[in-house]
Amino acid sequence: MAHRETHGLQTTTELAQLVGKVVKSRDGQNPATRTFQALRIFINAELVELEEALAASLRVLKPGGRLAVISFHSLEDRIVKQFIAEHSKEVYDRRTPFAEPKPMRLKALERIKPSKAEVDANPRSRSAVMRVAERTEVPA
Repeated sequence: MAHRETHGLQTTTELAQLVGKVVKSRDGQNPATRTFQALRIFINAELVELEEALAASLRVLKPGGRLAVISFHSLEDRIVKQFIAEHSKEVYDRRTPFAEPKPMRLKALERIKPSKAEVDANPRSRSAVMRVAERTEVPA
């Protein structure tokens, strides 16, 4: 029997097969789906890009301007939700309790999920969440 030296994984199919052996699937989803998604998010620095885009939105939105962000998984949605929440409240400095609070810079407006009809027509929309906020009068 010839000995074959292995040098790790060579193809995405080999990675998918390995993941399938060690990761439990959910809802009939291919077990490698979330692994490949995680690799893509990491390699493309997608979450960092999202955070930078959100920060930039405060610099470019004029008062009354709308910020609308569609996220497709919980990691993105959590970042958007926390960003809007952080900038949708007045911030009090505990060290100066009688000082005016830093006013909010966004007003949270809506959280919209796709309708059943939309998901039926486009199953990939099932995980989408759109959050909408409005820029307040406060300068950046």
